[in-house]
Amino acid sequence: MANFNKVLLMGNLTRDPQLSYLPSQTPVVDFGLAVNRRWTGKDGESKEETCFIDCRVFGKPAETVNKYLHKGQPLFVEGRLVYETWTGQDGTKKSRHRVIVEGFQFIGAPQGARAAGGESGPDSQVEPENAGPSTPAKGTQSGDDIPF
Repeated sequence: MANFNKVLLMGNLTRDPQLSYLPSQTPVVDFGLAVNRRWTGKDGESKEETCFIDCRVFGKPAETVNKYLHKGQPLFVEGRLVYETWTGQDGTKKSRHRVIVEGFQFIGAPQGARAAGGESGPDSQVEPENAGPSTPAKGTQSGDDIPF
């Protein structure tokens, strides 16, 4: 049986990123993401629902998220879904789903950015540490690329 676990989300941070370190000194950042869905009901009335998602990112990308993002900013994340279980202090079993972020993209212009752009920084894509070679974004060309 084949398996596939991939999550793509775009939303706004619900809280400031919280930086901590594993015993191995690997940086870890936890943050919340709010993703909205808007639609028109059968009665013609506009409706909206919000899904709140816990996210976690490790390593150098965690430091980048911690440095450049804060509550309310938009972010596109790519990752995988994990299911966590634990026993609460009161002895009850608890659980949640969380997205382990493997890559992300800042949305919108960074504060203080020049209109001409051309600088790398918080608007550039961050790849996971174990990612393979990058491929150009769809619609872009480089050197020997064939335009179809």
